[in-house]
Amino acid sequence: MSEPLPPAGFDPVVFDLDGTVVDTVELIVESFRYTTSTVLGEVLSDDVILAGVGRPLRTQMEDLSAEHAQELYDVYREYNHRRHDELIRGYEGIEEVLDALKAAGRRTGIVTSKSRDTTAMAFRAVGLEKHFDVVVTATDTTEHKPSPVPLRLCLQRLGATAGGSIYVGDSPFDIQAGAAAGMTTAAVAWGVFGRDALLAAGPDFWLAEPRDLLALCLHGEGVRVTGGDV
Repeated sequence: MSEPLPPAGFDPVVFDLDGTVVDTVELIVESFRYTTSTVLGEVLSDDVILAGVGRPLRTQMEDLSAEHAQELYDVYREYNHRRHDELIRGYEGIEEVLDALKAAGRRTGIVTSKSRDTTAMAFRAVGLEKHFDVVVTATDTTEHKPSPVPLRLCLQRLGATAGGSIYVGDSPFDIQAGAAAGMTTAAVAWGVFGRDALLAAGPDFWLAEPRDLLALCLHGEGVRVTGGDV
């Protein structure tokens, strides 16, 4: 009896959370604006405060001000948690994509730089946790994106290897981590980072809208990035 052919497209399909599966862009921006104004006495430009999004929060605060990192971290978390359910929302079409991936038998995972408690808050607000076989948070590893360690842990827990897998994210750190883990990478246009920053990180594919995920993940059909452009 011949061996079954591997599925077309990708399996498993692993996602970042913020800016990829759930729309937290407004929540993140408002939280940073409030925090920097409160602690540092100024609202830094969005380019500055968003440059580190995709890495653990404490790391971002140390980059903004090593002297005030703990206070920045504490004020951010208090404000972010207070406004969380008001400002978080799902992306149109994402749940339908996740349903279709599961119906096709694809293994799915999340690798996020959010802590375990804030990841749980996001899932409670948007109700998508049931769609994922494995969730890896910043609490689960000592190294974080752009290190490949969290992605390798996710693949291990999924019983998968990097070959045939894909990591989908909205930040350069996602693309760098996926590439370092030996995974195919796809950058999404609907998250925190702009097109130029994402393409400069060298993703394999570009996704303009959530529905593009199905053609790519199920059939391997998508917009390839070559020479830093699509």
